[in-house]
Amino acid sequence: MEERLDIIEQRYNEIEKELSSDEVLSDFTKMTKLNKEKASIEETVTKYREYKKLIEDVPGLKEMLSDPEMKEIAEAELSENENRQETLKSELELLLVPKDENDGKDIIVEIRGAAGGDEANIFAGDLFRMYQHYADKQGWKTEILDANEGEAGGYSQIEFSIKGDNVYSKMKYESGAHRVQRIPVTESNGRIQTSTATVAVMPEAEEVDYELNMDEIRVDITRASGNGGQGVNTTDSAVRLTHIPTGIIVYQQTERSQIRNKERAMEIMRARLYDLKLREAQEKEGNMRRSQIGTGDRSEKIRTYNYPQNRVTDHRINFSVMNLERVMNGDLDPIIEELITEDTKRKLQAEQEG
Repeated sequence: MEERLDIIEQRYNEIEKELSSDEVLSDFTKMTKLNKEKASIEETVTKYREYKKLIEDVPGLKEMLSDPEMKEIAEAELSENENRQETLKSELELLLVPKDENDGKDIIVEIRGAAGGDEANIFAGDLFRMYQHYADKQGWKTEILDANEGEAGGYSQIEFSIKGDNVYSKMKYESGAHRVQRIPVTESNGRIQTSTATVAVMPEAEEVDYELNMDEIRVDITRASGNGGQGVNTTDSAVRLTHIPTGIIVYQQTERSQIRNKERAMEIMRARLYDLKLREAQEKEGNMRRSQIGTGDRSEKIRTYNYPQNRVTDHRINFSVMNLERVMNGDLDPIIEELITEDTKRKLQAEQEG
């Protein structure tokens, strides 16, 4: 462990030196990257330096044991030193678990009604409100970017952003297929139906994370449209972006300004392409991919919301809570904290196994 920590501390010192150089001070992109890297290892370096200082203090404290007047004080300080060393060692082991560099990022979430027709769309709306409530409890800000309402309620598709402190670190576990079991309001025979909605959580990407090549993107300007004539603009303000190499399409018409719609569409396109890049990288990291909670794929069944039994079950960790109403009102922390704990445990185990 000490060898790896020495390497991290050495890198920290190198970054500090680089940040004071004229070359970096005149290059905003490089300076931003170095500051992000420095921030990501600062806690580890601070704790490691404290840990080393405690070890350095031990010989002096042991010498004090031979002095009758200082023996009692030395014994107390040695005991405190030993306990603090153990605490720091455990904390450093956790800090050495590979981190997700995107944990501190804001996110873009896409929810789609899947199997189940109108009920799937209604459930997609329920999930959106659940995340809204959860974001409110966390002190985060939610903003709808694009939405297609379902005929019977809810949404066939909705995209929204969540901004705040360390949003991705908690919300990244929500990607996948969510299943609901209940009697739909559209069901006249009182039968329980199973419907699904898919959730995709993407970290917002800045230009330093992913630089868009505009030669690969086709931009089409169209007239905005809306259900029943609502929201229809009289000017050509809607923007459709097509990423030619991947076929990814982003359509944005929420704003009345063409410029603002294009900005939002670019934001979503960058996030989608960055997410694609991350998934491709994960596929190459086979061992780490197997150790993490779930695959993050929107087709993976991750959770069931069973209304008759008042139960929410996360299938990735076989964990259930028996208060569905509270969960739907945004009380997601009990589930997410269990996911974080299990994810950390698996990553630590994978790290120890090499």
